[in-house]
Amino acid sequence: MTDTTYQIIALLVYLAAMLFIGWYAYKKTADLSDYMLGGRGLGPSVAALSAGASDMSGWLLLGLPGAIYVGGLVEVWIAIGLTIGAFLNWFFVAPRLRIYSFVTSDSITIPSFLENRLKDSSRLLRIVAGIIILIFFTFYVSSGMVASGLFFQSSFGMDYHLGLVIGSVVVVAYTLFGGFLAVSYTDFVQGIMMFLSLIAVPVVGIFVTGGFGETAASIREVDPNMLSLVSGASTIGVISAAAWGLGYFGQPHIIVRFMAIKTLKEVRTARRIGMGWMILSLIGATGTALVGIAYFQQNPESTLVDPEAVFLDMSQVLFHPLVAGFVLAAVLAAIMSTISSQLLVSSSALIEDLYKIAFKKESSAKGYVTLGRIAVAAIAVIAAALAWEQNNTILGLVAYAWAGFGAAFGPIILLSLFWRKLTAKGALAGMIVGAVTVIIWDLVGTVPEDPGATDLTNFIGSVYEIIPGFILSWLATWVVSLMTYKPNAEIDAEFDETVRLIEEDKK
Repeated sequence: MTDTTYQIIALLVYLAAMLFIGWYAYKKTADLSDYMLGGRGLGPSVAALSAGASDMSGWLLLGLPGAIYVGGLVEVWIAIGLTIGAFLNWFFVAPRLRIYSFVTSDSITIPSFLENRLKDSSRLLRIVAGIIILIFFTFYVSSGMVASGLFFQSSFGMDYHLGLVIGSVVVVAYTLFGGFLAVSYTDFVQGIMMFLSLIAVPVVGIFVTGGFGETAASIREVDPNMLSLVSGASTIGVISAAAWGLGYFGQPHIIVRFMAIKTLKEVRTARRIGMGWMILSLIGATGTALVGIAYFQQNPESTLVDPEAVFLDMSQVLFHPLVAGFVLAAVLAAIMSTISSQLLVSSSALIEDLYKIAFKKESSAKGYVTLGRIAVAAIAVIAAALAWEQNNTILGLVAYAWAGFGAAFGPIILLSLFWRKLTAKGALAGMIVGAVTVIIWDLVGTVPEDPGATDLTNFIGSVYEIIPGFILSWLATWVVSLMTYKPNAEIDAEFDETVRLIEEDKK
């Protein structure tokens, strides 16, 4: 058999397994709560790896290694910021959101939690939150579809558009039918595949490139500054990279996993599993890039056409075609895990947070699930249309959507959990200011050192938009809340009950 045949066999086994999990979850999905939140029954391992896999996406195996391959270890500041942000998210947000979302009328989406937490009878907060989710997730899903097209193109020489369609059809199929359980179970399997692959490639690669000393020497021959965390970096650049960590507090597809964990006690176990998986995976992605730099320096007859495909190319160089096929499947797993989570959250925003409010009519449990599936398909088609022409890098698309969610929802989620004086008007103001700031900042800023740019636009282009977006959102939320705050006995009672349950769990 040819190398490609082996790889196709491995890929087909993986795709069949994902569809089987989707069918299994379909049989266990009865109502909208099951479809959108899995009946709040996730165990710690599934919750942790599901959150990690849906978070990291193809960015972990394609975007980050590609950035390090081009720029060196200075790009690791993104990973450092993300690690700190993820830990703080698990430590502070996860336990309180798990309890508070249940205390506030058993909320099953982030917009519904905010509405119930703040007793917003106008429904405006929920509508705006749903619209923001749809806007930024369309770009986020699009980034995953770009990654799927690149995957098939780099791995099999397939047409980019055909690869995009194949990847999209499979992930939409199991998400469409299986809902949250399918997404969580497949994420668990995909998370294990990603982890094993990210460890295997650099560990085997280091032997091929001659050990640590020879590998480091080869990297320095390419550029002496490649192994430096600070060489060539500006203070603004480092801060902007590390500021990615701020985004965690506002990512709906990640924090919704916290709401679905079975019990509060299992949050701590999930945190340990999730953080261990994340740290080792980021180290593996970094190691893959460094080994790739050394390998291609030592083997000038081999060429790497696209830096974001360094993980794909190295896996095919290092392993038997069948093993390489399963490593390739791990990349597709990373891509699919995030697309599926984002499609589901977008679907929940469209049905639970917009459709129910707009049409004000009740449907049967099965009727809502059917509407959720229609929404998944519709959003997928729009995202695929945006991804059809590959006009941006995976990292660029992810960065924009990550900043949008982090700025729009991050400060509000934190304040809703820890500050009883937050008001609906304050949250609405902060949400809008955060989202608009990210959009305007991205439009005004230019690529640093663009010869046609002014000093101001160069500066704006150097600063990651999540920083001004997060700060201005926080300020707007805080100021407007102080101006509009009125004591509310029901809000105070739910806040106190959440604190009581958290403290009770610590005993």
